Amino acid sequence: MKKSVLIIGYGSIGKRHAKILSKFKDIGKIYVLTKQNCKKFYKVKALNEIKKINPNYIIIASRTTKHFKHLSYIEKNFKKKTILVEKPIFEKYKKLKIYNNKVFVGYNLRYHPLINFIKNFIKNKKIFSTIINCQSYLPSWRKNIIYSKSNSAKKAHGGGVLLELSHEIDYLQWIFKRVTNLNYAIVKKVSNLKINTEDYASIIGKTLGTDFCMNLNFFSFHTQRQIAINGKDFSLKGDLIKNTITIFEKKRERLKTFKIDENYTYRAQHRSLLNNNYSKSCTYKQGLQLISIIDKIRKFKKNVKK
Repeated sequence: MKKSVLIIGYGSIGKRHAKILSKFKDIGKIYVLTKQNCKKFYKVKALNEIKKINPNYIIIASRTTKHFKHLSYIEKNFKKKTILVEKPIFEKYKKLKIYNNKVFVGYNLRYHPLINFIKNFIKNKKIFSTIINCQSYLPSWRKNIIYSKSNSAKKAHGGGVLLELSHEIDYLQWIFKRVTNLNYAIVKKVSNLKINTEDYASIIGKTLGTDFCMNLNFFSFHTQRQIAINGKDFSLKGDLIKNTITIFEKKRERLKTFKIDENYTYRAQHRSLLNNNYSKSCTYKQGLQLISIIDKIRKFKKNVKK
């Protein structure tokens, strides 16, 4: 029997999920809760109408500041559902106990073969340091959307570089386990982008597996998404734009390329959740822990003298 899907929210990421899932042979009807025109799928106009649908799989892809409301409603009115909440889980740490359903957070880079190669490669190796850089140009993120009107540009909608680029914090913890110390953090707006939230973050800290430095921004004309690791007898550079890993050793250098398309990690995430395989999934508990780290980074910022 084919499974039905409900997608709450039909912005750029909601549309992406719908398009990807529509190509799954075991997916039947796809319902979308939205005020927009939605001719390709079954439109739902109001939240209280979703009880009639009783979907098998639910995706919350609304703006971040609405996640709590939508997840609370689903938890209250449904049982034994698999729910994927787009990242981040909330815009700040909030208490919501989940008893009735299985909830996961959309940190799909956990499914990237490059990230999983690194996770396996560094096992039982002595790690000295890790540097993560993620930079891009916000106005070029989404076609046919004025960036200054997007949720990414608005603090009240859960925008800003820390939340938008929180994939980097998640995969850092996925590879090296949880962040244990923050030594330094600065988060602020430094560019001339027409946004009212931060566009730059620099963080230095420690996880259970590595000391790290992380730099995030979305005002750079030079798009870059890289991780560099230095350890005993090796150095490694992973490039998530080119999908390559270069391993440097004393007497040799190796290059590994991963041939995947832009939707690979989304498909892998959906397939795993639909098949009840949660080994790589970001759990609700992990999603909340990540938000608590972001809250600590923000508080650290306030204690730094300008």
